[in-house]
Amino acid sequence: MADIGMVVGSGEGGGSGGTVTAGVAAGVAAGVGVAAGGGTGVAVESGVAARPGVGVGPYAELTFDADGDVERSTREAVARIEATDLLVFAHGWNSDRSTSTRLYDRFFAPFPNLVGSGVRLGYVGVVWPSIRFSDEPIPDFDPPGALAEPGLGTVLDPATRRALGEFWPDRDAELDRIAELLEERPDSAAAFVEFGALVRELVGVDAVATPAALDVPAMFARDVLEVCRAFTDALAEADATLRRDADGVEAGGGAERVVGGANPILGGGLRALWSGAKEVLRQATYYQMKKRAGVVGEHGLGPVLAELAHRRPALRIHLIGHSFGARVAAFSLRAVPDGSRYVKSLTLLQGAFSHYAFTDRLPHDGDRGGALRGLQRRVDGPVVACHSPYDTSLRLFYPLASRMAGDSAGLLGFDERWGAIGHDGVRAVPDTPRLSLDTVLRGGLPGAGCVSVDAGSVVRRGGAPSGAHSDICHEELARVVVAAGRMGR
Repeated sequence: MADIGMVVGSGEGGGSGGTVTAGVAAGVAAGVGVAAGGGTGVAVESGVAARPGVGVGPYAELTFDADGDVERSTREAVARIEATDLLVFAHGWNSDRSTSTRLYDRFFAPFPNLVGSGVRLGYVGVVWPSIRFSDEPIPDFDPPGALAEPGLGTVLDPATRRALGEFWPDRDAELDRIAELLEERPDSAAAFVEFGALVRELVGVDAVATPAALDVPAMFARDVLEVCRAFTDALAEADATLRRDADGVEAGGGAERVVGGANPILGGGLRALWSGAKEVLRQATYYQMKKRAGVVGEHGLGPVLAELAHRRPALRIHLIGHSFGARVAAFSLRAVPDGSRYVKSLTLLQGAFSHYAFTDRLPHDGDRGGALRGLQRRVDGPVVACHSPYDTSLRLFYPLASRMAGDSAGLLGFDERWGAIGHDGVRAVPDTPRLSLDTVLRGGLPGAGCVSVDAGSVVRRGGAPSGAHSDICHEELARVVVAAGRMGR
């Protein structure tokens, strides 16, 4: 699952601006104040400026650790932003700080020319601890062919190995051995057993854990060969699906699953399953990142924004999130006090959490609601879920990983129970309209409640295994945010 430029854009609000000059960028980097106006295109208010590489302003980054604790200086920088409307964007899981800043630069660039004259925008990029798998390409920012052909990508490239070391500090011995196994791809069941044990050590799962114990995903308790085979098959399906979509076949149709089939590049036997083993490693980071995103949203971002709204009661806040960043943004609603009206919109871009999250009653368990049950009512405006059938990360891997929680139907069966909100929108919330992107751009959005928007007309590019999951930097999606927040001209 990926996330994600260098557009130097306009100044704050609705006015146009020029490019950022080298002198201005150097001044900002050095902490030197730059006067607003003057045609620089860098808006500076109360000491807050667009940082180098971000062409809009006033802009600040809000930084959290894995426990949701905020870096105080970044909270103070956000508090100094003078604006009527604050755009708060949380990146997804396959991202580092540099990649996140590039995302915010690219996504925010159109906004100054989209909003009305009475709107003064402020911009916030949420930075939380995630991990960048550098072998997974991001549309617009990675060169064509950045990802190896399926079956050749089992080796951990140096950048990914470093990122894993930062994600799991003091685990170099385990990671080095995992890297050796992925490079050598031994045709040995014992090697897979060793690999599975090493991954369990990384995520802190006891070797005798069962899926029912402590909500341990089954991928860490089932037979490792079974799990690696499931992910190998899913990778083959993702490749076939992307090829079919590239040939103009309608996305979403079923592709034949290659159950237990040999990878033609790696050859037959157990060697074919090491591509699935690498995906298990990726999913191990997913398992921990999912929990982290909820913690950062509920205990980090939510309280910071609540405090800001208390200090600045007229400020209108618009939440945006991509992938697991959508989870960060959505879970921040848990910290919104009842009756508060400061969150004016929530836009979820390819959200990596359940499509039943907002329901009062789960279709498969009428006694329970979703994890965000009813929290759309804490938004004084719409909750917009943009989804795309070309997102193979959410179309194939999310339900597979989600189902690996001990369900008796087995690893490979998919049904609606395990769908992601970024794949098919909001489910089981009554009166939720399902709109096309074109309809929204022509006619706007409802004033409140959940809305599903099919963004597949623009969110459609990307390589295996994630497909279009990170293809989100489009002016059309910026216009959706503006419509949701009632900020347009």
